[in-house]
Amino acid sequence: MNFKVKIGKAEFQNPVTVASGTFACDETLYAPEELKRFGALVPKTVTLEPRTGNPPPRIAETPSGMLNAIGIENAGIDSFLTDKLPGLQKTGVPLIISVTGNTTGEFIALAGKLNGQKHVAALELNLSCPNLQKQVMIAQDTRLTAETVAAVKKVSKVPVIAKLTPNVTSITEIALAAEGAGADGLALINTLAGMVIDTRSRRPVLGNLSGGLSGPAVRPVAVKMVYDVSRAVGIPVIGMGGILTANDALEFLMAGATMIAVGSANFIDPDTPFQILDGIKDYMAENKVKDIQEIIGCAHV
Repeated sequence: MNFKVKIGKAEFQNPVTVASGTFACDETLYAPEELKRFGALVPKTVTLEPRTGNPPPRIAETPSGMLNAIGIENAGIDSFLTDKLPGLQKTGVPLIISVTGNTTGEFIALAGKLNGQKHVAALELNLSCPNLQKQVMIAQDTRLTAETVAAVKKVSKVPVIAKLTPNVTSITEIALAAEGAGADGLALINTLAGMVIDTRSRRPVLGNLSGGLSGPAVRPVAVKMVYDVSRAVGIPVIGMGGILTANDALEFLMAGATMIAVGSANFIDPDTPFQILDGIKDYMAENKVKDIQEIIGCAHV
């Protein structure tokens, strides 16, 4: 059976990866042979300068999901290159590095610093984090999306993937803007904006007041958006949003996703992505499917 998929010039041995910020993508927690099973690894989103993140509490459980308002806490790109990237490179797995910035210039600088780095197969432009205060969400504006993608494409030596938000009137319009600006792929969906209120204190639970909803609660929304976008564009889509099982992953693939990313499920069971990969393989064997391409987009009508 052939499981290989491509995004731009980047080739991956199978369609399973993880959502940024949800998985320890190095050998400190997982054996090398386990990590090598992934099609790609996506570490936590990195910024140009260090970020302390949002005030606690940062996570709240909800029925069939969770809200997070981490705020992209990280040590910045220079520390990432020195302290994190070498361990990731040791895995030998293709890396999709997720980056975000407040300005186009920051995105350009991040892309420049990652050029030429071993095993960096693609860049994921996180244009859609809902947890950054006082910042316009780029992926809610077609012009800003196009400008950012086009600017990074001019300097990046690897494929560029635009990560999109569901918190828009039409995600398809944003996707078409990203494609028109030269994006090699799209990732969707990021989290849905949400809030939880503590009725005893009569105040929002999260220190940031609101956060991003992920988990099974968002899956039907994510599948529909992947379906709509993949029919409208001619570039690959990485589908994510509430994937817990191989059947969930197959829904996204059949909806048109070229790859799938496991996120919140990793907090429940870090072995979930491996179980999903095995489940996809079992499905293909049982149904005599010889190539993953036979599944991708098969539900389109």
